[in-house]
Amino acid sequence: MSYAAWMSILVRPSLSLDLPAITAIYAHAVTHGTASFELTPPDEREMTRRRAALVGDDYPYLVAERDGDILGYAYAGPYRPRPAYRSTVEDSIYVAPAAQGIGVGRRLLSALIAESETRDFRLMVAVIGDEESHGSIRLHASLGFEPAGIFKGIGYKHGRWLSTVLMQRRLGPGMAEPPTRPLP
Repeated sequence: MSYAAWMSILVRPSLSLDLPAITAIYAHAVTHGTASFELTPPDEREMTRRRAALVGDDYPYLVAERDGDILGYAYAGPYRPRPAYRSTVEDSIYVAPAAQGIGVGRRLLSALIAESETRDFRLMVAVIGDEESHGSIRLHASLGFEPAGIFKGIGYKHGRWLSTVLMQRRLGPGMAEPPTRPLP
């Protein structure tokens, strides 16, 4: 891919009209990959519900687009539902098969980190499906994520036991200051 083509990739907040493409990208990841431990791809109605819940609670939900085509999407969501976790988010990134390996994931994750900091989140956690997801592990490490542990054999998909790699990255002032996000 040329530099001009790479630079023409726009990362922006997702819109409801992006949901057919988002649903297709996620369906492929669920069916063929290990990034998600879901076994059956959700339909567009369910993906719409999930997006609305995140956006409604002020979590960033982004897409990467080039020439009107959605190349991938990323969002930050709550790490856990209990109020003490309100300053910690978990990232999710999915890239269309034809757009993998050209920097779409990097553009999305970089923008997601920046958007999460503007919302005063303090820690981003990556829960990477499968220890063999070297590309995702390298991407996160290159953007400042540090290893936090591995859950060995925590899920079973595609006829094999899968582990998850946990990584984390400080956002903004991190733990140097108390959170300003109000309790839910």
